[in-house]
Amino acid sequence: MKRTTGKASLSLRALLVAIVSCLRAVPSPAHAATLSLVVLTKSGQPLPGAVITAETQSSQGAASAAAPAPVPARTTPSLKVIVDQVDLAFVPDVSVIPVGASVSFPNSDAVSHQVYSFSSARRFQLPLYRGKQHAPVVFDQPGIVTLGCNIHDNMLAYVIVTKAPYFGRTDARGAFAVPAVPEGSYRIEIWHPRFKDSTAPLVRTVNVGDGGEISLKLDQDLKPAPLKGHPHSWDY
Repeated sequence: MKRTTGKASLSLRALLVAIVSCLRAVPSPAHAATLSLVVLTKSGQPLPGAVITAETQSSQGAASAAAPAPVPARTTPSLKVIVDQVDLAFVPDVSVIPVGASVSFPNSDAVSHQVYSFSSARRFQLPLYRGKQHAPVVFDQPGIVTLGCNIHDNMLAYVIVTKAPYFGRTDARGAFAVPAVPEGSYRIEIWHPRFKDSTAPLVRTVNVGDGGEISLKLDQDLKPAPLKGHPHSWDY
């Protein structure tokens, strides 16, 4: 009886030691903070409507270590975006979506349109149509996609496709914020339709967790803003 009790006690101690060791091996959760940015032009003015994507440096590095591949259809997000055509303009004219999302292109105009993209991130063409005659287009590669209409050359829009977990656009004062993100180093990409090179975002690295709003000032001049009444204001 004593031997059995001794063995049971030994096994229990061993089990407790193993549990404690496992608990010590589990990393403590990262502290949460607010990713708060404000984007300024080269002259120091707020830049509304700028596209912002943000991802941790560690996730960005892990992603770059593997060769890029299309997202399988079964894993694509359920997000469905609509880019309509109204008064000979795309509405909205800038959209930010995650990789794998689909976009519908209804035509609410009284005239027909032929939507197309020659961008490497997503090439497609929707033959001349009115109403809702075409299936949604799936965007399965990250990048900047420029949209046009073969019938109306003045029609222009952009779809920014990103694999980053945090994305959006700056508000009227050039601000962008995401609450409760893990503290650490983040890769930030900034893009705006008025960039002289509309195919290349501006890349910055910021540290989240130090507190306060982080100012990101552009080091390049912008193309002139559209005149009042132009279908593309680019500011949201």
